[in-house]
Amino acid sequence: MAQIAKLKLLLFSAFGPAIAILLLLFFAGYAILGPSGILAWGDYSRQLNSARVELAHVSRERQEMRNRVDLLNPRRVDPDLSDELIRRQLGVVHRDEVIIPLN
Repeated sequence: MAQIAKLKLLLFSAFGPAIAILLLLFFAGYAILGPSGILAWGDYSRQLNSARVELAHVSRERQEMRNRVDLLNPRRVDPDLSDELIRRQLGVVHRDEVIIPLN
């Protein structure tokens, strides 16, 4: 009977540290495997590089559009661009012109 009491006391006294160790293991696992853990850093860096490439591409396109808008300013329209747009919209070509499609 005394041994059972000692065993119960031992188990009861080990309950607190066991819970603490389980919580520590849970948080350590979450820090390694969680959505913002150590293993997710590699994926985040790949996503960041992809986003930077896309940002550079979009910035180039935006700069090209800004240039076209500046060329179409009503106060000082670029004659070459306006001629190109008019001919494209109306499908007008002179007999002596050579069309070179640029893709």
